Amino acid sequence: MDGRGRDLRSLREATALSPSRFAYRSQSYPSGFLFSSVSFGKVASVALVQLALRAPKGLGASLTMALFAGAVAFGLARGGHFDAFAATYGDPRSVVARLAGFDIRSVTISGLSTLDEQSVLKAAALDAADSLPFLDVDALRSRLLEVPMIRDVAVRKFYPNALSIGIVENKPYALWQLNGDLSVVGVDGRVIGPMDDAAFADLPLVVGEGAAVHIGEFVALLDAQPEVRSLVRAGIRVGDRRWTLKLFNGFDVVLPEENPAQAIARLAVMVRDQKVLTKDLVSIDLRQSDRIVLRLTEAAAATRADLLKARAKAKGGPA
Repeated sequence: MDGRGRDLRSLREATALSPSRFAYRSQSYPSGFLFSSVSFGKVASVALVQLALRAPKGLGASLTMALFAGAVAFGLARGGHFDAFAATYGDPRSVVARLAGFDIRSVTISGLSTLDEQSVLKAAALDAADSLPFLDVDALRSRLLEVPMIRDVAVRKFYPNALSIGIVENKPYALWQLNGDLSVVGVDGRVIGPMDDAAFADLPLVVGEGAAVHIGEFVALLDAQPEVRSLVRAGIRVGDRRWTLKLFNGFDVVLPEENPAQAIARLAVMVRDQKVLTKDLVSIDLRQSDRIVLRLTEAAAATRADLLKARAKAKGGPA
């Protein structure tokens, strides 16, 4: 200690990375303000050095590029040249990202069986000016979903340069007849194309306005009753509210708007136990839960009328 009560220690022992090895204490400043100021400056310097040593590789370059992008964007906006620049070179953000090595160099497409890669890329509308960080995945997915043959899409980015597109194709699911035109539709009801292939002849057939949109509902009703499904030629959508089944033997089965599955179950019982398909009928109306309305053929109706007259005459009633 010197004559003023201070500790003396060599300054050479202190280094930038070990400031705690040097301590300065003084009895002359009870508030410790000077000590705090000097120590804070040293600690801040050391912290900055340590932060620089621990920073990820390339951080400085990235920050520089970000600063450059900001300066370019600001200059273009202030100078009124932003739109012209974007039209020529693309989004300034993407320009900087491409310069930083985040351009799209490979696109992998999976899930194709009917479609081809070129048609998918064309629908995706990818541009050479695009960059991976600023590629709008939602917009890309929306563009692809506009293709009738595509039912679902998954898009993933793999940095720094790869893009993956997973396709779920919209398979031919049913036939839809509207105003005399016959089309092939997918499970989502969207038209895939015209019916021009005999291979689709066995697909379920629906007819009428709105029928294609409800194709999944119609097929589910028939799948629940396999013995009825084999009898159905087509499903006719009436008023976009309910179904009428057209059977192969010419019968019309009128289903209710509410709970058509229960009505089809009743029809299955009638077919199996009452042999209703052997009757001289034109239609079966199942819209009422407590009764069934049967409509006879004209010949059967005439025969029944003659029979009723004969019975009435036999009982002494009017002829």
